[in-house]
Amino acid sequence: MRLALYEPDIPQNLGAFIRLAACLGTPLDIIEPCGFPVDDKRIRRAAMDYYDLARLRRHDSWAAFRRDRPPGRLVLLTTSGAVLLPEARFEPCDTLLLGRESAGVPSGRRMAKRSCKACTSARSAGLASVRMRP
Repeated sequence: MRLALYEPDIPQNLGAFIRLAACLGTPLDIIEPCGFPVDDKRIRRAAMDYYDLARLRRHDSWAAFRRDRPPGRLVLLTTSGAVLLPEARFEPCDTLLLGRESAGVPSGRRMAKRSCKACTSARSAGLASVRMRP
């Protein structure tokens, strides 16, 4: 399983995901451009002591990510879904894609939803659900 962040807005959140990925032993894809200046020094600072433990891969764009990502399902975390998260069935080769904190996946990237095999949702009550697509 992999994690992927689409154009993250908040450096501290990127740092948290780097630390999470390092602790879980899960690769993390960062799809740029980010909403803040990104360089190795800033990423190292946000990731603290976990930077060297994380397997990071930076992509210049959505197109580069789509071209270079490993095979497997793309599971989009979004604001809609029908299946509760605990009921979702993930596969070892899944990539869990999270949109921007401020906007999710922009309308210009709706192709992301069409290319995903599953969509995961966080409901306003704090519960999460998944909409599986064939």
